[in-house]
Amino acid sequence: MTGNGTGDVAALREEIRRTRVELGETMELLAARADVKALLRQSAEQAKSRMREQAALTMARMRGRAAQKARLVRAQSGAVGRGPLPWAAVAVGAVATAVVLVIVRGRRR
Repeated sequence: MTGNGTGDVAALREEIRRTRVELGETMELLAARADVKALLRQSAEQAKSRMREQAALTMARMRGRAAQKARLVRAQSGAVGRGPLPWAAVAVGAVATAVVLVIVRGRRR
């Protein structure tokens, strides 16, 4: 645009169009900043996302620890279960049960 008012009409129209576009973009930005509900929604979604990530990490960590403990318990129980002691305990329990049954049946007769 020239200083004496003899500017090109097409150039003026193009400048007006650009100004309108910039003004529209500015208004959209201002409206987005003023939309409290949308800002709160966005903040809540971000918080949910962070909590889900933390929960997933914690669950993975706990599963790893549980698996480690399970392996330890299996290793310890496998060593205990292989000896003759558990079978002897089962045999003693069976004999004791049989004796109790004989005594109870003998008293009923």
